Amino acid sequence: MKNYQLFFASIHEPKKLAAFRLLPIGKVFQYVFLFVILSTLVSFIRFLTGDIDLFGSSQELIDYAATVGGLLYPMAFVLQLVISTFYLFIRVSFFGLVGLGLLKIFKRRGEYRHMWRTSAVSITVPILVSLVLDIFHVESAFNFPLTAIIHIVYLALATNYYPKQPQAKVTRA
Repeated sequence: MKNYQLFFASIHEPKKLAAFRLLPIGKVFQYVFLFVILSTLVSFIRFLTGDIDLFGSSQELIDYAATVGGLLYPMAFVLQLVISTFYLFIRVSFFGLVGLGLLKIFKRRGEYRHMWRTSAVSITVPILVSLVLDIFHVESAFNFPLTAIIHIVYLALATNYYPKQPQAKVTRA
């Protein structure tokens, strides 16, 4: 399956979101890294345009930035890439646990690895909303709660398409 197919299906097809639990983990990592690159590029462009002032808080940092010179930009890009990677994978892992709880609530079968993959693909809309809010300078206090609710809704919709748990048979003596 191509990444653009994953992208469009993750936006409006909860049944396919549930089916994506069977994707190879390499394909899921590839899809998540596309969002890592996207969020890194947005943050780096904001840094280049002066929209984010990283060094305004301390004179030592301003002096250090002047000393480093042109190396500041590749260092900033790599640092942002590492931070974005860490943030997205921690977020996907956390919502995989939330999804595991949803499986228990809805009495569906699945394992953490399945829910992690579903969580990774269902992060599409929350990350896009987060990037739009970040670009338009919406207060960050609203960003995570709003995107968390969206992510949980997508996970709940996908959970409904997971297989049901088998009924326990009652034996009479």
